[in-house]
Amino acid sequence: MFAQLGSLIATFMFVRAIFQQYFPNHLRISIETYFQRFFSFLYPYIQITFNEFTGERFMRSEAYAAIETYLSSSSSAQARRLKAEIIKNSQSLVLTMDDNEEVADEFEGVKVWWASGKNVSKTQTFSFQPVPADEKRYYKLKFHKKHRDFITGSYLNHVMKEGKAIKVRNRQRKLYTNSGSSWSFVPFEHPATFQKLAMEPEKKREIVNDLITFSKAEEFYSGVGRAWKRGYLLYGPPGTGKSTTVAAMANLLGYDIYDLELTAVKDNTELKKLLIATSSKSIIVIEDIDCSVDLTGQRGKKREKKDIEENDPVQKFTKEESESRNSKVTLSGLLNFIDGLWSACGGERLVVFTTNYVEKLDPALIRRGRMDKHIELSYCSFEAFKVLAKNYLKLESHYLFSTIHSLLDEIKITPADVAETLMPKIAPVDAESCLQDLILALEGAKKQAGMGEMYPNLKVLRHHQNPEKE
Repeated sequence: MFAQLGSLIATFMFVRAIFQQYFPNHLRISIETYFQRFFSFLYPYIQITFNEFTGERFMRSEAYAAIETYLSSSSSAQARRLKAEIIKNSQSLVLTMDDNEEVADEFEGVKVWWASGKNVSKTQTFSFQPVPADEKRYYKLKFHKKHRDFITGSYLNHVMKEGKAIKVRNRQRKLYTNSGSSWSFVPFEHPATFQKLAMEPEKKREIVNDLITFSKAEEFYSGVGRAWKRGYLLYGPPGTGKSTTVAAMANLLGYDIYDLELTAVKDNTELKKLLIATSSKSIIVIEDIDCSVDLTGQRGKKREKKDIEENDPVQKFTKEESESRNSKVTLSGLLNFIDGLWSACGGERLVVFTTNYVEKLDPALIRRGRMDKHIELSYCSFEAFKVLAKNYLKLESHYLFSTIHSLLDEIKITPADVAETLMPKIAPVDAESCLQDLILALEGAKKQAGMGEMYPNLKVLRHHQNPEKE
């Protein structure tokens, strides 16, 4: 039997060699085409190959990367041989199937098979050193030909979209800051969450619901013809948690943060370049917008001071150099940054302004459509205090809470001041002592407020300030 099989194989190889050697090229191509048609009739499966590198191999294929990420969960559950690696900008270990492995996938009742492989070729050069092999990896998708339209349409779109979403969830999020027209970043590791945010529960629920609705509203924004972005204005006294709220928003949605410092931006053109360089799934924050730059456009029209003489070249050069360093961002440039034509490049972005003095802002800057949602972060309420007590002292209730409740109804104090008072000063934590300190601080602030009403010209000191310095 083996002798007959060997003879058959030898005959086949001889016929194949004769065919390739003596048959004309066009005739050989026609015969191969008909043979493939006959084979496809007997073998009803179609294969699609996705190579890791395309073209000149300078860039890695986005489709290959998305498929690799998409198959990571299926690979870890089905494949017997796996590869483990940490992808760049990822904070978790990614498992992918090893070469020449195959896994199955099912989508809307249609079953497909994914296989990984690689083509190895060595460079033909003479060297005494071992030459590394040139490996070209690929994924092959196999499916029944009757599902061609479904696979090439719905299924592959699902794979690309889900693969990119998994990559975003697994990435190391970043906190960016601008230097000129470029961004630099550090890993974003702020622990703030809405569960630990000192805020009234109703307002907290309102913000969370609005953010989640926005993150799932791509089709809605496309349907109404608007760019997929939303503006938030956070305003209130210092110490009310505006920056912490931004960090909680980023952690809730899994977004990066771009902390835009307007004073470091040279002009409107540079501001536009910074906007183009931002990515989707991000929050662009401008803190203390009221004092970032002069947005009235009057910087170049200010008169010179009387004590500067025009004929003094040294003083004139110093003044010109100082003016050249100033940011020339205008209100018009900032408005175009928020909702102009260029603001639509890239989707799923939040623009957040924070300010201590909302009345100082130009109405055109904070109108609805630019700053869609205005959120006032005010002084510490009793509900916010309970969140702080749980965070700092692990207390759900205490007999001193009723006293603190009545004092908070009378005294305006920021959550930052309350948090500092509740901060444990010794170990182990003495929760009752911390609450007593807070009561003393509130009572002291109440007395000072009363003295301020009796003697309007008397400067009232806050309880956490140093009277000697004041």
